[in-house]
Amino acid sequence: MRGALLVAGTTSDAGKSVVVAGICRMLARQGVRVAPFKAQNMSNNSVVTLDGGEIGRAQALQARACGLEPSVRFNPVLLKPGSDRRSQLVVRGTAIDTVGARDYFRHRTRLRELVADELASLRAEFDVVICEGAGSPAEINLRDTDLANMGLAQAARLPVLLVGDIDRGGVLAHLFGTVAILEPEDQQLISGFLINKFRGDVELLTPGLDRLTELTGRPTLGVLPYTDELWIDAEDSLGTVADAPVGRPRPPVGTDWLTVAAIRLPRISNSTDVEALACEPGVAVRWVTDPSRLADADLVVLPGSKSTVSDLEWLRRTGIAAALADRAKAGRPILGVCGGYQMLGRRILDRVESGAGAVAGLGLLDLDIEFAAAKTVCRNAGAAAGIPVRGYEIHHGRVLRSGDPSWLRLESGPEGSVREAIWGTHLHGLLESDDFRRAWLRQVAAAAGRTGFAVAEDVSVAGVRAAQLDLLADLIEKHVDTDRLTRLIESGAPDRLPTLTVGH
Repeated sequence: MRGALLVAGTTSDAGKSVVVAGICRMLARQGVRVAPFKAQNMSNNSVVTLDGGEIGRAQALQARACGLEPSVRFNPVLLKPGSDRRSQLVVRGTAIDTVGARDYFRHRTRLRELVADELASLRAEFDVVICEGAGSPAEINLRDTDLANMGLAQAARLPVLLVGDIDRGGVLAHLFGTVAILEPEDQQLISGFLINKFRGDVELLTPGLDRLTELTGRPTLGVLPYTDELWIDAEDSLGTVADAPVGRPRPPVGTDWLTVAAIRLPRISNSTDVEALACEPGVAVRWVTDPSRLADADLVVLPGSKSTVSDLEWLRRTGIAAALADRAKAGRPILGVCGGYQMLGRRILDRVESGAGAVAGLGLLDLDIEFAAAKTVCRNAGAAAGIPVRGYEIHHGRVLRSGDPSWLRLESGPEGSVREAIWGTHLHGLLESDDFRRAWLRQVAAAAGRTGFAVAEDVSVAGVRAAQLDLLADLIEKHVDTDRLTRLIESGAPDRLPTLTVGH
């Protein structure tokens, strides 16, 4: 089997990432040498690859679905939004510029060539490459500069599978309209549809799908059912809405629950750090933006941020900063990760990310941070209280001074700060170290007075992730016409597909 496919979506968050992961896992289980590819991603959820760069977290998950280590080859262009108008531009894993929409155009010719070369290299090495689009291919105002949707499909002659999320409503119109608004040559590559997140009796949807085929000449290859079992390694922060639970809380092993309030920062980065906690029975994790929701939480997590100084000001403006100070005085647990760790300190000197200069931190840790122009991007490993840990770092902020003891001893040296029940670290992914997480949660429970809380001894975050990938593959195999899908990958877009016209 040899070929390639582009999975596009009618909207952002339509399910492109999970569909690509599911197809990759299905093919890998069949012994196909398959790789994922997303030409251009926009996300603040990233991971550090084995080759020392950073890529979108969804592509790291897709690589694991293929049985591969994450690589910058799978996501050569990454945009990390720091504000509504400007994003950090990461090319082949390295941050090279901060750009707005207009000055991004000056990079487009070089990026288009880079993307084409990378995809060609992957196709030469692997049997199959499953590509993921970005946003929607119907963003015709951006067609001339498109690297990831129809621009990529045209350059590489890729058949396109269009995914629509029925949860949003109007999915049949979304699918029809997406095709119809495209130029005729782009329409010729849209080869089929896939419905995502369907609830109920699929027979009630069948007449609509039949009519969609009549109108467009394109089949619907499958209807994937909704399941709330798929939640780990989210593509971006769209799902981290206020008051939303993380995962599916399971009953506790002991008699007490442990409740976790994860603060949903406006420019949250690597929000997936808290997912390891949500894997544990008896741990209920919820995103919050209201200081009142911190009052009854056993643990508050202050996650990473792509705009640390701006999000720190938001904490003060919303009253969350005052609520955190009250928790610290009462000796109640707080964890800060990366940008959240930096906010917990006394002083931030930032002439790089915000240009704000010296800014007072929350003062809950005796810590001074300075932002450096060079970005720290690395994997790291070591131990905490003799327990092996590993993770990765992605940050501009560096510790100038710390009067609090470190609690992690990594290959690079001491890391993090601790004061009573307040912990902070730059290390993302720390809580995925299962033995460490269990030991640390016992400390948190003791500090919170949850004497009846007990940790399970058999929870593996890697195992949960693998099970979700297998579930995705199972859903693809059961609910998608895989014979048609295989033919599409191998043979490309069918000849002479109907061209739709938009009425006037």
